[in-house]
Amino acid sequence: MRFGHLLWLGAGLLTLAGATLASELQALTGENPHPIHLVRPRAAQLSAMAQLGRQIFYDTSFSSSGRLSCASCHSPQHAYGPPSDGPVMLGGPELSSQGVRAAPSLEYLERQPPFSIGPDDPNLENVNLMQMAALGETAARAQKIATSAQAATNIVPQGGLFWDGRANTFQDQAIMPLLNPLEIDGRSVENLVAKFRQASYSKLFLQLFGPSLFENPRLLVAEAMFAVGRYQVEEPSFHPYTSKFDYWLEGQARLSAAEMRGYRLFNDPKKANCGGCHLDQPSRDGLPPLFTDHQYEALGAPRNSALAVNSDPNYFDLGICGPYRSDMVSQTQYCSMFLTPTLRNVATRRAFFHNGVFATLQQVMDFYNFRDADPAKVYPRGPDGTVRKYDDVPVRFRANIDAADPPFDRHFGETPAMSAQDESDIIAFLQTLTDGYKPHQ
Repeated sequence: MRFGHLLWLGAGLLTLAGATLASELQALTGENPHPIHLVRPRAAQLSAMAQLGRQIFYDTSFSSSGRLSCASCHSPQHAYGPPSDGPVMLGGPELSSQGVRAAPSLEYLERQPPFSIGPDDPNLENVNLMQMAALGETAARAQKIATSAQAATNIVPQGGLFWDGRANTFQDQAIMPLLNPLEIDGRSVENLVAKFRQASYSKLFLQLFGPSLFENPRLLVAEAMFAVGRYQVEEPSFHPYTSKFDYWLEGQARLSAAEMRGYRLFNDPKKANCGGCHLDQPSRDGLPPLFTDHQYEALGAPRNSALAVNSDPNYFDLGICGPYRSDMVSQTQYCSMFLTPTLRNVATRRAFFHNGVFATLQQVMDFYNFRDADPAKVYPRGPDGTVRKYDDVPVRFRANIDAADPPFDRHFGETPAMSAQDESDIIAFLQTLTDGYKPHQ
């Protein structure tokens, strides 16, 4: 009714508040008033290197069980994420060895930066000194202001692959599961080399690198892993950008009322505030949004009692600080921080957070909403009946947990940031991030 009333009042009101009308159109019809053209990766025939990588990606012969390949844990039918309902995948010689972390998706990693620790806002590096000088500052003073602004910025870890960022390239990423005894369990580099020599695609190695490659085991494995990386880069299904949200950005789809409400709540800094870490805006050159800021957060997710490794009360997964990387152990201000994943295809997952403690988006939303306002709804109780809040983070590292940004700025007993309807609407929006949407012509 409100939209019809605006139209009936005539063109004068429409021209008076064009931006307001655009907002009304967006809210009431789910249309994007300012459609853009997204720049997607170009689809082309896979190179010979990528074709080699594809065969390695689906090869089960490397595994000690003879039944596990890269695609077993990173299924193309499940957005290159885990296909099972469990919190972690099973591997090893009998496919009975439980992993320690939920398998992340391999999608949308083509623009993932390498691991580094630096300023939270890279735009501060581009402070406009000439503009400050125009406001009356001397060049020296302007430079001092810029330097102070840079120093005052939060210095945060960002980039890298895996939950802890310990790999910087697809090549490094590929080799680790191959040799992990809880995963593919390829036993040794020498064993992998023997498998490569016997593989049906060994001729591809000869065509690409010549026969001398088989005489250098480590180089052979390195080139094989590089081929897997090329497959991840060149294969369009690793980064299709075909969600309803993508087509909405281009003006080819409409969001429902619930999806639009969820989108606004997603970006509301006083409500869900998801957009603070899961950036939803295209880049300046038109690249589709990745729904991550590539940074790390300590959220204090509950301990997952279903993980065998957690039967040891002294075991803690500290993310950046270990136990699966050792170079950051002394940087205790980052302990218990994990990589912020993309939310693309998040509605297809059944294991959330690094330890797979949640199985549904509803559980995830409840965690964000009640973690501080009503922790009993998301954390277990101890033998004495007290709520064991932050039970998967050692006490000495709990200061690292984000407790300032909404929705985590609530205190015990306060009204949560989101209502039940808010949560439902946000989940409706998250479902628009699933690839494979067919826009109406």
